[in-house]
Amino acid sequence: MFSDRDTEWAAAVESVRNVWEAVSAPTFDVEDIESPRRNVLVFYGVGGIGKSTLSEQLRRRFGGDDVAMSHWEVPDPPLPRTVPVFLDLARSTTFDLTEVILAIRLALASHGHRAPAFDLALSRYWEANRAGESLDDYLRARGRLSRISSSLPEQVNELLGEVADNFELPGMVGGLVSQSVSALVKGLRERRDHALAFRCRRLPAILEAEPDLNALSYYPHLLAWDIAQLPPKQALLPVVLLDTFEDVAERGNRENERLINRLVWLMPNVLFVVTGRNRLEWDDARLRETLWHTGAVRWPLLRAESGEPRQHLVGYLSPHDRETFLAQRLISDGLPMIPSEHRRLIAERSEGLPLYLDMAASLFVELLQSEGSVPPVEAFDRDFEALVTKTFRDLTSDEKLVVRAVSLLESFSIELATAAAGLAHDSAAMCVVERPFVENDDSELWPYRVHKLVRSAIRTADFNRNSREPWSDADWRRAAQRAFDAIGAQWRDAADDRRVLVACLCAGLRLARDFSLRLGWLEDAAVDFARDSAVEVIDIGDPPRSVDGTPLPIDPAATALAATLSVVASRNSAHRQRIADELRAILETGDLPAQLREIPTYYIAMCERDLGNFDASMQGMRAVADGGGQLAPDARRGLHHLLRRLGRFRNALEIAEQLGVTGRQQRALGELWWSQGNIALACTSLAVARDQSSSAGLSGEAALCQSYLAFAAAFQDRARARVQVDRARDLVQKVRVGWAEVLLMVAELVVEAGYDPELPQRVEEAAAAAAAAGLTSLAGYARLAGCFHAAVVDSPQLTDHARMLLRDSVKGAEFAYLIEIAYMLTNQDSPSTLRSDWIEGAVTAKQRWSGLVTDRRAELAATGRI
Repeated sequence: MFSDRDTEWAAAVESVRNVWEAVSAPTFDVEDIESPRRNVLVFYGVGGIGKSTLSEQLRRRFGGDDVAMSHWEVPDPPLPRTVPVFLDLARSTTFDLTEVILAIRLALASHGHRAPAFDLALSRYWEANRAGESLDDYLRARGRLSRISSSLPEQVNELLGEVADNFELPGMVGGLVSQSVSALVKGLRERRDHALAFRCRRLPAILEAEPDLNALSYYPHLLAWDIAQLPPKQALLPVVLLDTFEDVAERGNRENERLINRLVWLMPNVLFVVTGRNRLEWDDARLRETLWHTGAVRWPLLRAESGEPRQHLVGYLSPHDRETFLAQRLISDGLPMIPSEHRRLIAERSEGLPLYLDMAASLFVELLQSEGSVPPVEAFDRDFEALVTKTFRDLTSDEKLVVRAVSLLESFSIELATAAAGLAHDSAAMCVVERPFVENDDSELWPYRVHKLVRSAIRTADFNRNSREPWSDADWRRAAQRAFDAIGAQWRDAADDRRVLVACLCAGLRLARDFSLRLGWLEDAAVDFARDSAVEVIDIGDPPRSVDGTPLPIDPAATALAATLSVVASRNSAHRQRIADELRAILETGDLPAQLREIPTYYIAMCERDLGNFDASMQGMRAVADGGGQLAPDARRGLHHLLRRLGRFRNALEIAEQLGVTGRQQRALGELWWSQGNIALACTSLAVARDQSSSAGLSGEAALCQSYLAFAAAFQDRARARVQVDRARDLVQKVRVGWAEVLLMVAELVVEAGYDPELPQRVEEAAAAAAAAGLTSLAGYARLAGCFHAAVVDSPQLTDHARMLLRDSVKGAEFAYLIEIAYMLTNQDSPSTLRSDWIEGAVTAKQRWSGLVTDRRAELAATGRI
C-alpha cells in the first residue's frame, strides 16, 4: 500500500450515502433521463501516485473485505449493501462496451439477481451480432468476466423460456443458438400490450431498434430499471470502479468516452468511481458536440466550487508515509534493508510520488545483487525515465512541446507556455494545465507549475535519448530564448508592477544563466529593481543538468548580475560593511558587463555613506554620476546626501533642485527641509515623494518616504505623526526596508518626547539597533530625539548628557549640524567652530527649532503634565 488514503475513503463513503439517499427517495424515477446526475466520483493524479491501488482497495472494502485497509474508519451508520465492479480500462487492447456492461450485469448475477428487461435486449443483440459465439464462450474467453459469475447464461436461457411460456408463444425454447430470439421479439411486438407487462416504458422501442452498437449503448437504461425493481430486502447499490480512465478519454478521439458518458448517465442508481490521470471534463459544456451529456447543469458536482465536489486530486505522500513505505518495502530478518540515510535521500527526492519510491527500492535490490554490498547513497540521487514516459504517453505533439518548454520555468501562465512552445494558439497549453502533474496556485503571478520530479526528469539524457521526439541542445536553447523574450515583453507591459518585475527577473536570469542568452531587457529590469528599497529575494537556484548528463555551462554575466541583485536586495537586512565587501568581490571577478558595473559601484558608495566613510562614498557617487548611466541621477542624489551630512545645505539644495522625479527630488528636498526645522515644507515634499513612488510601483521607496514623513511630522504635530507612523508601519511590514524600520523607531521616539520618562533608555536601544545595521546617520537621529526630549522637559543635566551621546555619532564635519540643532533646541549657539551653511540663515533655523520645543511644552502644559 502506498498511502493510507483516509480522505479518499471518506469521499467514497460520502458518495455512496448520497447516491443511496437519492435513489431511495419516493420521488426518484429511474426512467427520468433529463434530471442532473450526481452518481460519479473521480480520483485523478499523476502516473504512479497509487490510483489503481486505491481503486482495488475500494473494490475490496465495498465487497465486504474488512481486512483490506483495516485502518479505514468503519462507516457509522453502516453503508447500504454495495456490489463492487472493478474494470481496468487499460487491460484491453481495444475498448469493448459489451464487456463493460456485462461486468455490471454479471455482478448482479453473482448475487442471484435477475435482470429480465436487460437480458431480453441482450439476447436480441447477441443473436444479431455474435451468432457464432455463445455467451458462455465469450465469458470464458475473458477470464476476468467469468470469474465474476458463471450463472448469467443460465439465467438468460431461463428468462427466454419463461417469456415464451408466459406470452403463449408455442414452439419457442429459450436459447441463444437459434432463430428463437428474433421470433420471440417478433411475437412480443405483435402483443405490445403484453410487452408492457415488463412495465419498462422504453423496452419495446429498444427491442424494435436495430441491434447495433448505438442500441447497445442504451441497454444500461434497462439494467438500471431492473436494479430499481429489486424488492426492498434485496436492494443494493452497484459501485462500478473504472480504473485507468485516461485510456478511454483520449484527447482528439473521444468515441469510447462518449459511450461511457451515456452509460453513466443512463444508470443514476449506480455509483461510478473513476480513477485516471486527468480531471473528468463532463461539466464543460463546450464538449456538447463530442459527448452526449455535458455541462455543469447536468453534472453539478463535478465543479470544484460545488458544495460536495466529486473530483479529488490524489495527493502525494507525506514525509512520514514515504519513510514508512521504504522501511517496509524491503525487509530482512524483520529489519529494513534500505539504510536510513538512503531512505532519507530517496524520500526527499521522490517529492511524495509513490512510483518513484518503488523504482528506487527496485534499484536498491538490483544494485545489491550486482555489487554484493549495500550500494552508495549517491546512487539514488537521480531521476527515473519511466516517470516522464508515463506522463508523456497520452499527450499530443503540441502538448509535449508545451510541457518541454515550461519545464524550463519554475512557474508559468497559459500565455507564457504558448509563447515558449512557439505555438500560435493556446489550446495545447490549456489542455496541459488541466493535467494532474501541473500544480495550480491562483495566488501566484504565474499560477501553474509542473511537478518538480517531472520537470527534473524531462531533461535527463535517458528520457531525451529514448523519446520518439527528442530535442537537441539547439531545440532547448530556442525554447529558452522564446520564453526569455516572452518574459521580457510581460515585464515591459507591466513595468510599474513590482511583483511582475521580481518574477520576470528571477525567471529571466535563470534562463540567461543556463543558456548563455544575451542579457537584453534584463539590464534595464535590474536597474529598476536596484533603485527601489525593497528586499525581495532574487533566487535563481542551481543550474540543471544538460541532456547528456553533464553540467550546463553557466553564463558568467547572468550569474554575476544575479549575485549583484541578491546582495543589493539584502542591504536592508545585513550590515553595510558586509554588503560593501560582497559587492567589491563581484566587481573583482570582471564578469559583470561594463554597463552594469554602476549598480555595485553605487551601492558600495551608499554603504560607505551609512558607515560614515565620507571620502570613499563621495568618490563612488562621483564615478557613477560622471558615468552618465541609468543610476547617474541616483548618484547625484547621493552627492546631495553627502553635502547635507556636511551641513553644506545650500549646495545640497542646488543639486536637489536639478534631480527631477527620476532622481527622487521630492525626498531629497524633504530630507533637507526637516534639518532646517521647516517641518511643514518637509512633510509636503515627503508626501509627494511617497505618492510618486507608489504610482511607479516602488513599494520600498514609498515605505521609506512615508517613514521619513512620520519622522518629520513627529517634531511638530503629535496627532498627525501618530497617523503617519501607523501608515508607515503598514508599508514597512509589507516590504521590510531595514533603514525605514529603524527610522520609524526614531519617529516614535520623537512623538513621545517630553511624555515618556523612559525615553533616554529607548533612545539608546534605537541607536544600538542602528549601529548594529551600520546605519550611523540613524544613530545620530535617535540621539537627536534624546536631545529634543531633554529640551522639552527643560532638564540641563539631561540635556548635557544627551548632547554628549550625540557627539559620539558625529565624525568631524559629518553630522556636525546635528550638534548645532541640539543647541538650537534650547535657543543657544553651538560652542563648536564647525558651522553649517543654513539655507535661510542660522538665526531662522534656531527660531524654528526652539519654537518646536516651545510648542511641545505648551502642549504638555495644556494636558497638565507640566
